[in-house]
Amino acid sequence: MIRNLFLSAEMNNSSYQSIISRTLIIALSILLFLMSIELMGVSIGAITGGFAESISAVTANPFIGLFIGLLSTALLQSSSTTTSIAVAAVASGAISLQNAIPIVMGANVGTTITSTIISMSYISKQKEFRKAVAAGTSHDFFNILTVLFLFPLEVNYRFLERISAFISSNIHVSGRSGVGQGAYGFSSIFDTCTTWLVTNLGPIITLVLGIILLFACIKFISKWLYKILIGKTKDRFENVVFKNRYRAFGWGLVITSIAQSSSLTTSLIVPLVATGKVKIKKAFQFILGANIGTTITALLAAIFQSEAAISLALVHLLFNLIGVMVFFLIPVLTKVPVYLAKKMGLVTMRIRLVGFAYILVAFFLLPFTLIYFSQVMEKSGDPVEIRSED
Repeated sequence: MIRNLFLSAEMNNSSYQSIISRTLIIALSILLFLMSIELMGVSIGAITGGFAESISAVTANPFIGLFIGLLSTALLQSSSTTTSIAVAAVASGAISLQNAIPIVMGANVGTTITSTIISMSYISKQKEFRKAVAAGTSHDFFNILTVLFLFPLEVNYRFLERISAFISSNIHVSGRSGVGQGAYGFSSIFDTCTTWLVTNLGPIITLVLGIILLFACIKFISKWLYKILIGKTKDRFENVVFKNRYRAFGWGLVITSIAQSSSLTTSLIVPLVATGKVKIKKAFQFILGANIGTTITALLAAIFQSEAAISLALVHLLFNLIGVMVFFLIPVLTKVPVYLAKKMGLVTMRIRLVGFAYILVAFFLLPFTLIYFSQVMEKSGDPVEIRSED
């Protein structure tokens, strides 16, 4: 009896120690994440001359900005990394808020490549392959359709920029704007460290180090929280999460908010739909929630930065909120991305190369095509620029 009590006490102590150690590790990772944002911002701010000017000039074209966001996220397979870098660039003043908005839009499309690539792994299983592709591309079509709807509004009327600027101006306490100035007037706790690193190592080296640290922190936090949240309950995951459409949406939002990776959470959906454990309609609701949840990373990155940086993070949130309002609350429109995804799955099942061609065209060839047409329009005397008049 006494021995059992001792064993029980030891197990409880071990459990508490495990929880404390994991919490400390995640907290340290978040601090390093915030430091990486600060380091990138200070580094970009320290880079003077043609480099900073070239960044501003390139991103002035909204189509090129969209391409940069899409391609960089497709290569990194992390929209959180791309949007966080964009936040740091805006905070440093290297690029303007209106030039950064298309990058964030492109990042939302680029992040969908992960689940689509995972769906290709079912190519040897005909029935599962069709469902897997449908699940993977439903995320694609949601973001693509949202971009097609909001991008023209932003280019012509600065729709998202105006709303986000209004909100941020009301929550940002007046004070010095710039890198390291908090959303509530606090100076960055990393200022001394980052300034010393930039001064001694040089801004180019510290910029690269900041990007590497940012990417590593996001991946590390995602994996650790995945183990904590889902690891032991993976077998019961579909029963708990997908009971109804509202629960699926809520769990998608919560899990992605904590894990800071929509790529990770949406990739969980593919095998569940492929094996028939979850219907694609419920899986799509989970994906919509995940799109809201993934905006937490940019908000966290911007909270200790300038008003413009907060505005950009809010743009990321508004982009996904509006998309969810359209495709979650309006039943008729909810069917559109799911219908397109099912059709893609059916076509890909019949012609296997279509899936690979889709990835190549949507994530690589299409951006270059957009750039080509934007250059044609510029040469014809009708430059493509976001309107700057108030």
